[in-house]
Amino acid sequence: MTFNEFPYQRPSIEEYKKEAKTILESISNGKDAATEIKAIKAFHALNDKVETMITLASIRNSIDTRDEYYEAEQAFFDENMPYLQEISNEFTNKILTSKNREALVKEFGELLFKQAEVSKKTFKPEIVEDLQLENKLSTEYSKLTSSAQIEFEGSIYNLSQMAPFVQSTDRETRKQANLAVSKFFSDNLEAYDRIYDDMVQVRTRIAKRLGYENFVQLGYDRFGRTDYTSKEVKAYREQIYETVVPLVNELTERKAKRLGIKNPQSYDLTLSFLSGNPTPKGNKDWQVEKATKMYKEMSKETDEFFTFMLKNGLLELDSKPGKQGGGYCTFLPSYNAPFIFANFNGTSHDVDVLTHEAGHAFQVYQSRNLIPEYRWPTMEAAEIHSMSMEFLAWPWINEFFLEDTEKYKFSHLAGAVTFLPYGALVDHFQHEVYENPSLTPTERRQVWRKLEKQYLPFKKYDEDEFLENGGFWLRQGHIFSSPFYYIDYTLAQVCAFQYWTKSREDYKKAWESYLSLCKLGGSKSFLGLVEASKLKNPFIKGSIKEIIKPIKEYLDQVDDKKL
Repeated sequence: MTFNEFPYQRPSIEEYKKEAKTILESISNGKDAATEIKAIKAFHALNDKVETMITLASIRNSIDTRDEYYEAEQAFFDENMPYLQEISNEFTNKILTSKNREALVKEFGELLFKQAEVSKKTFKPEIVEDLQLENKLSTEYSKLTSSAQIEFEGSIYNLSQMAPFVQSTDRETRKQANLAVSKFFSDNLEAYDRIYDDMVQVRTRIAKRLGYENFVQLGYDRFGRTDYTSKEVKAYREQIYETVVPLVNELTERKAKRLGIKNPQSYDLTLSFLSGNPTPKGNKDWQVEKATKMYKEMSKETDEFFTFMLKNGLLELDSKPGKQGGGYCTFLPSYNAPFIFANFNGTSHDVDVLTHEAGHAFQVYQSRNLIPEYRWPTMEAAEIHSMSMEFLAWPWINEFFLEDTEKYKFSHLAGAVTFLPYGALVDHFQHEVYENPSLTPTERRQVWRKLEKQYLPFKKYDEDEFLENGGFWLRQGHIFSSPFYYIDYTLAQVCAFQYWTKSREDYKKAWESYLSLCKLGGSKSFLGLVEASKLKNPFIKGSIKEIIKPIKEYLDQVDDKKL
């Protein structure tokens, strides 16, 4: 059975609640350990069935946001997810009060209970209506952004399809393409402002009702972070500001010189080389063929995984009208199947998807038989697998880029470094917003532009008034749908850099470490996984400087003017 044949049926929330409550009666009710363990496994199995239907509906809605049937199913889950969370919260309370906790820890691990303590704080029945509203607003943002119909050079494009024009070797084309994208957001500014304003207010209200000072710590707790707080993240951002921002300034100056541009504008930053950005030398099917060869040669585990993905139709790669933008990887528990969603557009992004999202999919495939709570790590750890896979693919990258291989390697590594200040900026901005929830939309844009000048001082917007006035962040979907997630990409990136360094020293040893990390899934916390993999802790002062050093040395020895 392939993905297109996976049957979908809307689950009955009432039946689910009834069955779940029957199971939960066997937990923390004076029962023996064996009975509780059996009940926990039954609860997991029940949730997997429902989770599979939720995920199927979500995927099919994102493949075609115009499909009225799956649009209605998504709306149904937006409405009912809080009720499922209510049951989940009841499960959490049950296991935390079990008299058999010692036996349960032995069976399921200590982290389940640590994260349960954190999760318990994030829900009360009285916030259900607010959670429903938050879900609806997130879906509304995705739908609005997916609706983009941008007129450019005589044709109509969505946001993903504009990428080749934004990266064009012709400067005027780049400029006009960026202005066209900005025009879409500017034309819809009132709607975006209303959606985000409502999001900030409802999230702040939820936090207050749960006893938090503001949404910040609730945002952290929702991600199950047990190792660090906003205090550690602030110090980490300062490391990026001190160590990485100067390097990115230097890389930007190098780029301007090789492009022959004396006063580079923001629309110039998407182009890396006068000869054009590196591009894969074939279409989607050709790239998938190359990826198949790569994963076959990489290891027996990757070969088995990618063969499974292809055989079961678990790659959705084409960019098409009505399709949600971006890319993601998710998991269908009933089929033990990862699923990769992307929008191929003929740029190097296509290959990044076949490595990045495949890294996520490979990790969950390796840990698919762990309990649901451990299939995925917390977000910052999950991104280590995806970003590291991008670097572990380097020995095969010439298969995709041919004569552009060295160009790709330089731009891939330089781009990864350049991303760190942007990731820190997104995070800093969200802290400012949720610590000051009464900011007006105009004030929020002013905050963004002020921070942008701090972390990305080289960004100049020419005649693009919308971006000059602080509108760029509206393009960043994570700010709307997953507050405080974005810093996870940077934390993972500095861990992935270490796999880049390890793989150049001893590829076999680096691969074995990576495979072990994937098999651990989320059975350890972020710092627990970092420690188990013998990686440097990014929160320790001076670690970023140490991690970046070999990256800078590599970039410095490349004569990028010849690329």
